[in-house]
Amino acid sequence: MNEKVNLADKLALFDEYWKPKIVGRYNDNDVRVGKLKGEFVWHRHDDTDDFFLVLDGHVTIQLRDRDVELDPGEFFVVPRGVEHCPRADEEAAILLIEPRGTLNTGDAGGPMTATAEEI
Repeated sequence: MNEKVNLADKLALFDEYWKPKIVGRYNDNDVRVGKLKGEFVWHRHDDTDDFFLVLDGHVTIQLRDRDVELDPGEFFVVPRGVEHCPRADEEAAILLIEPRGTLNTGDAGGPMTATAEEI
């Protein structure tokens, strides 16, 4: 991947919610974009922080002790080991930076686990 990437063009290639797609890599990290709508699952990542940058819409990162409200251009890093549950009442788009191979559902697993796919 040594070409520029247009995030809007990549987001236009898919419609599924909660199935982020790999749009780039650096070092051992995936750069992913995803579409969100509704509530995800409560989960945590024991070995890595979780980086969320909102590209479009509004996203709430629910933590056990508070909610973090994010609008376009805002990001939040969920520290490793902290249980969280992303939610978007209306469709939203995000950019994630995660170590290669990180499962979107962390320790929760289950039917919402997405297979990493490059687009």
